[in-house]
Amino acid sequence: MQHDDQFITIEAGGSVSRRIACNVSTGQGPVGIFWMCGFLANMRGRKASALAEWCRRKDYALTRFDYSGRGHSEGRIEDGTISQWLEETKTVFIEKTTGPQIVIGSSMGGWLALLLMRALAPHDNRIAGCILVAPAWNMTEALMWDRFSPDIREEIDKKGAYHHPSPYGPYSITKQLIKDGRSHLIHPKDLTFNCPVAVLHGMQDRVVPWQRSLEIVEQANHDDMVLELIRDGDHGLSRDRDLARLFRRVDEMVDMSSSR
Repeated sequence: MQHDDQFITIEAGGSVSRRIACNVSTGQGPVGIFWMCGFLANMRGRKASALAEWCRRKDYALTRFDYSGRGHSEGRIEDGTISQWLEETKTVFIEKTTGPQIVIGSSMGGWLALLLMRALAPHDNRIAGCILVAPAWNMTEALMWDRFSPDIREEIDKKGAYHHPSPYGPYSITKQLIKDGRSHLIHPKDLTFNCPVAVLHGMQDRVVPWQRSLEIVEQANHDDMVLELIRDGDHGLSRDRDLARLFRRVDEMVDMSSSR
């Protein structure tokens, strides 16, 4: 397996172009792995790094990247939107992957994984499987705006941003992020998939309630779905035993895609 840090320049109509850092590792496995991290994470985080080492041992190709405003990519997180990060996700997927892929999305990356599959469905059927780790789907509305007090909502409306404290570090939630997120809201009953889907969620998650993953599995228009709840798992699911669960799911997806 070879490792190669690269940059892609995103030329967005009407917005500033930005350089996105990505890491492409080649392998001889039958499918590649495409990783999407969470809102404040980057491609060097614990889960992503552990996945990279596991893929190296298994000789699986792996593609991962930093959203703009994270890691080694250009930009500020305060300037970002779901539209922008989805565009980056699509560009890296189309330009840097070949052949069938298993997409893995963690937290916000889970929402982007669902949006990616919906966007690619009409013309790109290379997604052979999907794994969602504590997916924060519709997070800007359900996990941010709907939870905010009237005072915080007023601050966002009047000042354009709210500086949010977090165990992962303070960050700004902007009016632009909230408004843009509304154009990407999904409804589980409208979700359709052409591949197996596995969802992993910790029941001690204080960021994304595990019931939101149950809602996807219960309502999505797809029978080939598995929900694995980890009773003592938190939002990160980064312990060794949590990572082992994730890797088992990837292996299962690889086997399933090879037998199709």
